[in-house]
Amino acid sequence: MALKLVIVAAVLLAGAVAVTSCPPTDREALLTFRSALREPYLGIFNSWTGSDCCHGWYGVSCDPLTGRVADIKLRGESEDPIFEKAGRTGYMTGTISPAICNLRRLSSVIIADWKGISGEIPSCITSLPFLRILDVIGNKLSGPIPAGIGRLQRLTVLNVADNLISGTIPASLTRMSSLMHLDLRNNRISGELPRDFGKLGMLSRALLSGNQISGTIPSSISNIYRLSDLDLSLNRLSGQIPASLGKMAVLSTLNLDGNLISGQIPGAILGSSVSILNLSRNSLDGKIPDVFGPRSYFTSLDLSYNKLKGPIPISMVEASYIGHLDLSHNHLCGKIPAGSPFDHLEPPSFVFNDCLCGKPLKTCQ
Repeated sequence: MALKLVIVAAVLLAGAVAVTSCPPTDREALLTFRSALREPYLGIFNSWTGSDCCHGWYGVSCDPLTGRVADIKLRGESEDPIFEKAGRTGYMTGTISPAICNLRRLSSVIIADWKGISGEIPSCITSLPFLRILDVIGNKLSGPIPAGIGRLQRLTVLNVADNLISGTIPASLTRMSSLMHLDLRNNRISGELPRDFGKLGMLSRALLSGNQISGTIPSSISNIYRLSDLDLSLNRLSGQIPASLGKMAVLSTLNLDGNLISGQIPGAILGSSVSILNLSRNSLDGKIPDVFGPRSYFTSLDLSYNKLKGPIPISMVEASYIGHLDLSHNHLCGKIPAGSPFDHLEPPSFVFNDCLCGKPLKTCQ
């Protein structure tokens, strides 16, 4: 009996050891991934030696229960001592090898801010069923977002900002039911926003500025009740602003500047929870809705470079707070209201209109 207990204990101990060391298949995948990259200054891959990739390999961590590689976290801008010692940020060239897809238990892939990594995002990355974070910001990645990205049902963060990504937004993206943070800024993405964008019910931040996105703003966006930050600036969007955006309960930042948007400003947006609103550099016309009141609170309100006409709404003085206000480069006319916020604003907030007068501009005749 005692011998049997010793044998059982030995088997259990062997099992415990097995899940704390790196499987050979995962180690091979990591080494193939490493071989496609070149990092000449910091030596971050110098630690990738030995048989156990779960311990001591820079940027690699494993699931303690399965022993499989769970996270690759390689940031080119970090407060890690290796960067402080070198006195510089990271620089890496090469490509992201499809071998990364052999790490079947990956939960997070962060290969960010290396400035020189090129090539495409491997399409096979959409086959990683446990992936929750994909962050490749700040490289030179090109090609499209993988068409099957919607297969990543657990993904909460998709960040491909500051690259050279092209093509359209995949139709499957709206099937990512867990997605909370979407960052596609500063790429070469074209085409229209999916009409069913509003299906991303968990989304809290949608940052798509600095692309070539065209078409109109889908009204379905207003169905995303968790959305707090929507940035569609510096694109080629046209049509009108959906009034339903003003009914979003937690939307606090709305940037639509630098597009081809026309029509009038929906009053509902000026009376909503939005506190940072930038509609500048579009083709908005009509009057500024006279809907301000004690619940109006704007850290920044920028309506400059449009075709707005008529007077500045007198109700603006009833707003609880307006920090930065820019109404310049429009066709506004009439006396600038007295009182807050106008008493702390400078002439640049009002210049290049048709016939505005009063403090801080010239006295009205």
